[in-house]
Formats: sequence, C-alpha cells, structure tokens
Amino acid sequence: MAEVVRVAKSLGELERSVMDVLWDADSAMTATAIIACLPNPELKANTILTVLSRLEGKGFVRRVKDGRAAVFSPTASRQDHVAGMLRQVLDDSGDPSAALAHFASSVSPEQADILRGALGGRRERNP
Repeated sequence: MAEVVRVAKSLGELERSVMDVLWDADSAMTATAIIACLPNPELKANTILTVLSRLEGKGFVRRVKDGRAAVFSPTASRQDHVAGMLRQVLDDSGDPSAALAHFASSVSPEQADILRGALGGRRERNP
C-alpha cells in the first residue's frame, strides 16, 4: 500500500501546471523541457526555475544535477498528492466520520463501487 503524503501547502496555478507536466512525464525533466510542455510556453526560464525551487522547498519536487543542468521529478505521484490532500481535509474537518459519511453520500454509483472495492481490500489486509 502506498504511503500517504502529507500536504502542508496547496499549489498555486503555475505550480499546479508545472506539477501536471512532471506528473505526466515518463522521466525527470529540465526546466526548458517543462516550459515547452506548459500551456504558456512564453514563460521565462528564471520564472520556472523559481517555481521549481519553491516546489522543492515544499517537498513536491526533487532536483538532481545532470551535468551542468538540473533535472526535476515529482517526489510523489499525483495519486499520492491527492490522497494527502484528502487526508488533510479529513484531519482538519473537526469530525472526520461526518465528513466521510457526507462525502460517501455525494459520490456517483461508479465512484461508490471503487470506494467499496478499495475498502474491501483494506479490510482483508487489516482485520
């Protein structure tokens, strides 16, 4: 079972765009490669390097030197990030049981089936 990532801060719009590029990538990317994949490729490299530095400080991105350049990769998957956000919402809700019950009543039948399947597998592993 994947470890749930704690999310200390949410992502800004540009940070989210950069993370979407990194999450969709097959391997680590340079800032130049990230810029080419963004909806607004006119952004300056310094701007993206600043965003990447902030993301690294928040624990979302890992920077590795590759010759003279650096390559960047996410520290966790998109699914781990979302699970961490959900966990934080539950922790901050004041009443996690009520929040979960309300959430469960609001999902589609297909999503309810997915939740049942995930919880059924969890119960078998953790009686």
